[in-house]
Amino acid sequence: MAKRALIILAEGAEEMETVITVDVLRRGNVNVTLAGLAGKDTVLCSRNVKVVPDTDLSSALKEAPFDAVILPGGVKGAEALSNAVIVGQTLRDHFAEGKLVATLCAGSTVLVSHGIGKGKRVTSHPSFKMKMVAGGYDYSEDRVVVDGNVITSRAPGTTFEFALKLVELLQGKERADAIMPPMLIKL
Repeated sequence: MAKRALIILAEGAEEMETVITVDVLRRGNVNVTLAGLAGKDTVLCSRNVKVVPDTDLSSALKEAPFDAVILPGGVKGAEALSNAVIVGQTLRDHFAEGKLVATLCAGSTVLVSHGIGKGKRVTSHPSFKMKMVAGGYDYSEDRVVVDGNVITSRAPGTTFEFALKLVELLQGKERADAIMPPMLIKL
């Protein structure tokens, strides 16, 4: 059975982190659902790129659980995800079930807001380091950090590494390695 991932998209999300992650996971044969936090209408991202979600979050959650829940960054997007009760509950449920919880850049601050994985080794955009440390996390400056079922990454420039690590964790290293050459990625 194919692995399934839920990516939650909020207004102000970082578009590279969203689209690259969706694309790489789909190339890795992961069934991805891109769910809009505020509905299924077009979402305006941080650099004025418009992204159309597959569905709204409430509808997507009717198909839960997923093997991974993924949150892109973008300051305003992360703020919206941090303030959404439904996101907190989704993260808590998936984390408790041992499913992957993965965040990028400012999206890592959503872990702090919802109290997910305190004490875990994590990373984020450097500008959020102190917030992560104050929130009770073991901060790393590695580009991608895996600590149990929590996977974090730093910024748009680390998104390919992040997405490939998710493919590896969900579908195996062989599959992750197989999709790199056609994309001309060298890590």
